[in-house]
Amino acid sequence: MSQRFASEELVVADSLEDINKLFLEKGWSDGLPIMPPTEEAVERMLSGINRNPADIIATVPPVWGEATIEKIAINAVMAGCLPDYLPVLITAVTAMCEEPVNLYGVQATTHPASILSIINGPVAKELNINSNSGAFGPGWRSNATIGRAIRLILMNIGGALPGTTDMSTHGQPCKYTFCIAENEEENPWEPLHVERGFAASSSTVTVVAAENPHNINDHCATTGEEVLTTIVGTITTMGNNNVLLQGGSPILALGPEHAAIIAKDGISKDDIKAFIHEKARIPRRKFFESAIKRYYADLDEDALIPITPNKEDIIVIVVGGPGKHSSFLPTFGQSRSATRALA
Repeated sequence: MSQRFASEELVVADSLEDINKLFLEKGWSDGLPIMPPTEEAVERMLSGINRNPADIIATVPPVWGEATIEKIAINAVMAGCLPDYLPVLITAVTAMCEEPVNLYGVQATTHPASILSIINGPVAKELNINSNSGAFGPGWRSNATIGRAIRLILMNIGGALPGTTDMSTHGQPCKYTFCIAENEEENPWEPLHVERGFAASSSTVTVVAAENPHNINDHCATTGEEVLTTIVGTITTMGNNNVLLQGGSPILALGPEHAAIIAKDGISKDDIKAFIHEKARIPRRKFFESAIKRYYADLDEDALIPITPNKEDIIVIVVGGPGKHSSFLPTFGQSRSATRALA
């Protein structure tokens, strides 16, 4: 590349097929076709920000690669991002490398954790990040490519390669892309970023090391307590990483219809967390002896084990469109979420 950039320049055949073959052989791809990060494409990606491409945003484990603005832009090009997405990516990289997230553990664990980015504030609409029907699924360039760029950064800068440094037993589809916006318009409570002390007019990125969404289906409940009872019955499982390790930031992603039923009864977001913390518990006696020795040896035999030690650990957001469905996303038990405002 030109003197403006520090990355090594590769000269390859002018063939999209050949370029993708090379990137796959080098381990620089997630397996899907990539857009070639030519000098011109990277220049365009950087055009919307006034930053030195050599600026180091963070070092990304497990190999502690330096996430410069330039390298973030290169991976954004490969993922198919638009230049307007770059500030969100820079913010996400900053947040996920904060100590509480424990990105080293997330990158190397056998648990199927992936970095979920939750976007709040005006930037979600500005970039058309989907918060409505199908928010976790396909069809939106912003959701798909921002999430994919983060995964490529985790692989290409952080060095988390499946089967070598990324030791996830099964992996998960959300390791391709995992980015949503909160449905603030249909949220009857304060949105996540306001709950965390940011102004409603601020744009933020919250990162969480989460599993795929687990569906919660309830088409019959007419009261908030009934909805919450179904939720508790769905999320209270023995193999849940949050239950076993008593940590993490498990996510309840309420569909707008469930949220409306709950809010109609005057139940606050804090009340939801308290209900889940109190009711979503598993008797210690249900676990076999070796599990008790490993995880719960210091607890009384009649103890009821919550999904997290504190109600404040639980994240409650509203996302999705019509339909009486919600989702539960267990998270890596040795990782906390982090929220950062866009600079």
